Amino acid sequence: MKVNLQLSSGSFPFVDIGVMSGAIIFMQEDLKITEVQVEVLVGILSIVSLLGSLGGGITSDAIGRKWTMALAAIVFQMGAAIMALAPSFKVLMIGRLFAGIGIGFGVMIAPVYIAEISPSIARGSLTAFPEIFLNLGILLGYISNYAFSGFSANISWRIMLAVGIIPSVFIGVALFVIPESPRWLVMQNQVEEARTILLKTNENENEAERRLADIRQAAGMANSEKAVWSEFLRPSPSLRQMLIAGLGIQCFQQMTGIDAAVYYSPTIFKEAGIRENGTLLAATVAVGFTKTSFILVAIFLIDRVGRKPLLYVSTIGMTACLLVLSLALSSMEHGEVTVVLVIFVVSGYVAFFSMGIGPISWLLPSEIFPLRLRAQAAALGAVGNRICSGLVAMSFLSVAHAITVAGTFFIFFVISVLSIIFVYEFVPETKGKSLEQIELLFQNVGEHKGEVQLRDVERLLPKERLLGV
Repeated sequence: MKVNLQLSSGSFPFVDIGVMSGAIIFMQEDLKITEVQVEVLVGILSIVSLLGSLGGGITSDAIGRKWTMALAAIVFQMGAAIMALAPSFKVLMIGRLFAGIGIGFGVMIAPVYIAEISPSIARGSLTAFPEIFLNLGILLGYISNYAFSGFSANISWRIMLAVGIIPSVFIGVALFVIPESPRWLVMQNQVEEARTILLKTNENENEAERRLADIRQAAGMANSEKAVWSEFLRPSPSLRQMLIAGLGIQCFQQMTGIDAAVYYSPTIFKEAGIRENGTLLAATVAVGFTKTSFILVAIFLIDRVGRKPLLYVSTIGMTACLLVLSLALSSMEHGEVTVVLVIFVVSGYVAFFSMGIGPISWLLPSEIFPLRLRAQAAALGAVGNRICSGLVAMSFLSVAHAITVAGTFFIFFVISVLSIIFVYEFVPETKGKSLEQIELLFQNVGEHKGEVQLRDVERLLPKERLLGV
């Protein structure tokens, strides 16, 4: 690239995920809330965030990708402050609602923005890079849980939740540096501003001009097409395939149980035999460190080996770990060996998640949809993701009581098996293709099933265009 891209990930809300896993231990003691209230408190964040995701698609088309991220930060920080000061469960829920809406905005717009501003050759790694901050947020939450666990119950969880306000400082600074999406600028007829940004983010002027021409062509199609939502209600064959791939991968990311492992890791480790709160929280720090470390694998490989190979490794590895975890937790004897095995397997599960389906489920929807549909389609994908996340988070404890923690993770194992099949059948390989080339690839969807390779695009576009974009 001609200059380094300054990217804001919108991933600041995920500090909350790590924090909440430990904070609920002390909330129950301080506010005397029940397990059902814990499930509601944890899960409502994902359910409410779908409102933010739906609104984010409209807002990002109206005020731009950049300032939608700013709105996400403001709303989330309001929620974090209310939660940290909450005197009761009801006020805690009000703060949780604000935080959920902010998260909905953030998780929807960040990958769209990064995909639209990134060069094709580095789009995968740049879109995956914010996962580092997402996972650092979770890890920071785990560490704060451990660090503040020595305070009184009334103080510890409030400090833990207040930690979530810290990233707002970095978001505020980033917004003064990062540019607006050139694709959004073209849609607003601000072509010269878009050209200036493309000249800064591409290797040479010819490449920038080619990308600008493709974007203007796509924007022209957007202005002449029917309303976005009517296209979703009556999708063409190519759009239907895009929706299956984009929404499906988002839902599988959550239905395989990642939020159960992150939010309720203390519960899992307690089931394995750990009893002391300090030891429980220390084990979650190890899981958070592993989850953060392995996102580097995705960043390094995603534009080298492609999306599908990483997805295969990720989903197969997660499936194996879920099966072993279920078997280990169902063991009659929960001794030291079981504890070590469970910590190792949970760490392996989150590692495989981070190196594949974690970042790619956000990257793929931002790549495969045409410009006129991208923001709204990404919003739909985020809604599906948040609904599945909420269902998992709000039902885990109840289901675990009914069929045991081991039985619950066996269900996640079965779903993970289905995710492998889904990746093979419906997920295309998008490595090295421009967003406009990917759109043409799906227009030829009737001739392809399962694997979609670069040769399909080579038939659709002249070789010199492939090399130039």
